Amino acid sequence: MTTITAKPGNGRVVLVVGSGGREHAIAEAVARSPRVSRLLVTPGNGGTPGERFGVASSDIAGLVELAVREGVDLAIIGPEVSLEAGVVDALTRAGVQAFGPTASLARIEASKAHARRLATRLGIPQPRHAVFAPGDEDAALEWVRRVGVSIVVKQSGLAAGKGVSLPDDHPSVVVAVHDALTHGEKVIEERLSGPEYSLIAFCDGRTARALPLAQDHKRVLDGDQGPNTGGMGAYAPANPSADVAALCRKFIDPIVADAASQGTLYVGMLYAGLMWTANGPRLLEWNCRFGDPEAQVLLSLLDTDLIEVVEACLAGALETVPIRLRTSSAVGVVVASAGYPGELVPTSSRAVVTLGAPQGAAHLFHGATEMVDGVLVANGGRVVTVVGIGADLAEARDHAYQAASGVRLAGSHYRRDIAWRAPGLAVASYKAAGVDIEEGNRAVSLLKSSVASTTNHRVLRGVGSFGGAMDVSFLKEFDHPVLVASTDGVGTKVELAARLGRVRGTGMDIVNHCINDVLVQGARPLFFLDYVASSRLDASRVAEIVDGMSEACRVSGCVILGGETAEMPGVYAPGAFDIAGTLVGVVERDDLLPRPTVSVGDVLVGLASNGPHTNGYSLLRRVFAWASPDHAYGRLDRSLADALLEPHRSYLPVLGPILRDTRLKALVHVTGGGLVENVPRVLPQGLDATIRLGSWPVPALFSLVAELTTMDPAELHRALNMGIGMVLVVAREDASAIREKLGENSWIIGELVPSDGHAPCVRLVGR
Repeated sequence: MTTITAKPGNGRVVLVVGSGGREHAIAEAVARSPRVSRLLVTPGNGGTPGERFGVASSDIAGLVELAVREGVDLAIIGPEVSLEAGVVDALTRAGVQAFGPTASLARIEASKAHARRLATRLGIPQPRHAVFAPGDEDAALEWVRRVGVSIVVKQSGLAAGKGVSLPDDHPSVVVAVHDALTHGEKVIEERLSGPEYSLIAFCDGRTARALPLAQDHKRVLDGDQGPNTGGMGAYAPANPSADVAALCRKFIDPIVADAASQGTLYVGMLYAGLMWTANGPRLLEWNCRFGDPEAQVLLSLLDTDLIEVVEACLAGALETVPIRLRTSSAVGVVVASAGYPGELVPTSSRAVVTLGAPQGAAHLFHGATEMVDGVLVANGGRVVTVVGIGADLAEARDHAYQAASGVRLAGSHYRRDIAWRAPGLAVASYKAAGVDIEEGNRAVSLLKSSVASTTNHRVLRGVGSFGGAMDVSFLKEFDHPVLVASTDGVGTKVELAARLGRVRGTGMDIVNHCINDVLVQGARPLFFLDYVASSRLDASRVAEIVDGMSEACRVSGCVILGGETAEMPGVYAPGAFDIAGTLVGVVERDDLLPRPTVSVGDVLVGLASNGPHTNGYSLLRRVFAWASPDHAYGRLDRSLADALLEPHRSYLPVLGPILRDTRLKALVHVTGGGLVENVPRVLPQGLDATIRLGSWPVPALFSLVAELTTMDPAELHRALNMGIGMVLVVAREDASAIREKLGENSWIIGELVPSDGHAPCVRLVGR
C-alpha cells in the first residue's frame, strides 16, 4: 500500500471519489505524481493510499463539504453514480475543479435510451434497437417478432454492468421482456456477434485522446458462461492491430463535438463499448468514466503522470501533453467472493483476505475490502484485482495468475481464461500458427522425381495423391484388382490429447483418416498397420490408443495386421507422443476414382465433417491457448475439449453403397489444405471448381475461429475443413438421386467450370 500525506512545495490537494478497484488504481497513480502534496480518498477501501474519509460516493452535499473543508483543489470522480447525481456540477459551483462530465453529459451512461437516440442523431454505427416504457409489453414483443433476430434486453438506467438479459428462445424472450418492463424503461436491441472491446479516452471538451483498446470479461465463468458481472478481468492492449485513433474519431469525437456545440464541454473519461462484427465495429454502449477492471490494467501501462494529463484536460490543452505508455502488456484477474455475482455466501462478507507478496511484475488493487481491527476482510463481491505486467500478454498473464494464486479468501473464485481471445488475433494465416502449406507443397514437388525413379508400370497413383495405388491383378477373386495404400499421422492434435489425458480418440483418428484416403479412390479397407512413439513407454496409454484403433477397424471391417511401439527418450518431449499408420485397401480397376468423366458443369456435393478431424491443430491450439478446455465458448453446445477432440469420422458407412455407382465421378477427402487445396487433386487440366461460401451450415467451432482470428475466408478454408469433410463430384442431373442414396444431409456447395489454362484451382465466391 502506498501512503501519501504531504510533499514539499505547493502541490495539489487531490480527492479521489469511489471505493472500488478502479479508484484504488486511480489513487495509486495520483500518489505517484510529484504534482500532488496531499491525497484524500472517500470512501476508499482497505488498500487505497492516502487519507481516507467516510463520505459515500452518492452523498453529493457531503462530498462538497469535505472538499471545501480540506482545501481540495482537484477532485477525480470514479463511479458513475456520483457523476449522474451531479457531483461535478456541485463541486464546480463550490470552486473545486472536478475531473468528470456534468450530470447532463453523464446521461450518456445513465440512460441507454438517451444514448441510442444520440448515436442515431450523430450517425454512429450501432445495432437495430427500440425503446419501450412500462406497459408496452405487447409492442415490445411485436417489435422482436418483426425484427426476427436474437435480441438483448437492457435496463435503460444504471445497473452496475449487470442490467442485461440475453434470452435464447421465444419463451425466454417473453419472460425477459416482461420482467424488464416491470422495472422501468428498457432498450431492446438486436444481438450482435463478435468480440467486445473497451475504447476509453481522455477528453478536454474539444479533443479526445484514446488509450489502447482493453477487453473486459463480463461473464462470471470460464468460457464466457454464467451471469453478467461488473467484470471478472481485463487485458490491454487488446487487438493491437486496430486503428485506435480512427475508432476514437468515429465513436468518441462526435460526442465531444456535440457537447461543445450545445455549450457544455465534455471533460473527463469517455468509454465506448464496441463489438467487432463481420460488418465492422458497432457501439454497444457509452460510459462516462473509466471502466472497472479496465482502469486497473490501463493505468498500470500509463507512463505519463496522470495528474499532468488531468490538468491538461481541465485546461482544454490535452493536445499539449504526450500520453506515454509502457511498452508492456497488462492482464488483470478479479478475485471474487463466494456467491458473486448472486447473493453472497453469508460468511464471505467478513471473510479474512490474505494477500501474497506480488513481485514488481504484478500489482494488487483492492475492491471490496476493509480493515477491521487491523485485519483485512472482504466486504463485497469483487474483492481484489491482480494485474500482471509483462513484455507481452503471455508473460503478463503468467505474472497475473501467479499473483492471483497467492490470494487466500475462503470460497473465492476467479476466471482462469482471462485474455483467451488474444492468441487468435495474431493468426492471420496458417503460416502464422507455425504451418507453412506452401513449403509443404514445395517439399512434395522436390521429392516427386526421386519417388518416380523407383516406380514401374503397375503404379497408378503416386506421391501427391490421397494414397499410392498399385495394380495387383494376381488377386484372382477380383477381375482386375488394384491395391490402394495410405500412410498418415494425427498431427499436432496429439499434443492436445496428451495434455488433456484423452488419447483414445486419436487411435480412431488415424484409422478413419486412412480409410477416407483410400475411400476417395473407390477402395475398401483391407488391413491397417500402426506406429506409436513416445518419450517414455506407458503401457496403459498405448492400450487406450490401440483400443480406439480397434474400434474404428471393427466398424469398417478392417483388420489390425501389425504395428510398432517405440520408446524414444530425448526425441519426444516428456509426456508427448506421436501416431502414424498405414492402411491398404482394394478396388476393381474399373471402379477406381476419380473417373475420367469429370467435366464442366458437374456439381460438388458436400458431406458434413464432425469437427476439425485431424487437421489445423497448430492453428487451433494457438487460437485457444488461453481458453478453458472444460467450458463451452460462443455457440458451442459442449466443452471446448469435446469439440476439439471429436474423433475423425469415417465416411465408409455413408459412401459404401454408392462406391461402385458409375454416376459417382470423384471423391475428395478434405484434409490439410482444406477445400482450397484438396478439391483440385481430382480435377483434370482445364477445370476449376467454384465453391459458394454460405451454401452449407458452418459449425459453431469454425464460426468461433473465424471470429477470433483475422484470417480471410480463403485462408480459413485452406487451414480448416470449415464443416465439409468429404466432397462428391457428380453430374448435375444425377445429384438428386445420389444425395437421396446417401441417407444423411448433404449440400450442393459448388460446380466445375472451365479454367484459363492454369493448374486446377478453387474459386471461393459469396452465396
